Amino acid sequence: MSDRNQYLLELAKRNAQAYIANPKTKAVMVAGSVAEGLGDEYSDCDTSIYYDELPSEEELQIARQQNRGSERLWVLGERSEGGFAESYLVDGIECQFGHVTIAQWEKDISQILEQLDVGSPLVKALSGTLAGIPLYGETLIHQWKAKVANYPDRFAQAAVEHYLKFFPIWGVREKLAQRDTTLWYYQILVESAQNLLGVLSGLNRLYYSTFQFKRTSRFIDRMKIAPGNLGSRLESLFREEAAVAVCQLEALVRETIELVEIHMPQVDTSPVKQRLGWRQQPWEFSNEERSS
Repeated sequence: MSDRNQYLLELAKRNAQAYIANPKTKAVMVAGSVAEGLGDEYSDCDTSIYYDELPSEEELQIARQQNRGSERLWVLGERSEGGFAESYLVDGIECQFGHVTIAQWEKDISQILEQLDVGSPLVKALSGTLAGIPLYGETLIHQWKAKVANYPDRFAQAAVEHYLKFFPIWGVREKLAQRDTTLWYYQILVESAQNLLGVLSGLNRLYYSTFQFKRTSRFIDRMKIAPGNLGSRLESLFREEAAVAVCQLEALVRETIELVEIHMPQVDTSPVKQRLGWRQQPWEFSNEERSS
């Protein structure tokens, strides 16, 4: 752990004391890059706080003052929905605090894992829970960790099916080359790369969300099932000429489909598979047809 990361971890521990003093608080956990040991001079400090009842605005202000925090930088979410987040500066470092009731958090976990809400941004919170460091209420946090760690087979299949969709850009490259499609082209590349990672996350039982997705190489390194050299090949999609990149993308999709068929044969890959090798052909317009 670097000196910077250790400094951020100690800051999180100090900040937590102001919230632990509130009897409504039942658990506190530091998450994000600090919990993963990756904090640097650009990192913020993410802390999740769990309550039996959300604190009042006055109680939050008291905690912020005890931490010698600045005025709020932002607030996201609605108190009426059982949780919200706020951010303020402490000694020049942005400190983000997620405030949520235990009832709402456990409902969120169930919604994702039991109702198979694989596209929810809160899937990111599940992976954060696994990496999180308990600062208070360790027993409760370890219960959540155990539940989240038990990655359901149904969720894995739902993730594969949710992300197994690719626009066949390899088949329309020549058409796109004649049009002003730069933004659309890169949008398709981004969405395709995200969907490849989503499919592979299901095969590897990894929690994945496109929401503020970072550290791609680190995520790919955790995969036991993946096309060879996946990380460098994804990066090259955005560096190669379009004629090369779309063929590389098609190859990645083909290899990923093969992995799905091997490791999760119950998933229907035919809608995507039938577009492999497809190329749109221009229609011909002769002078004779024009004159008639």
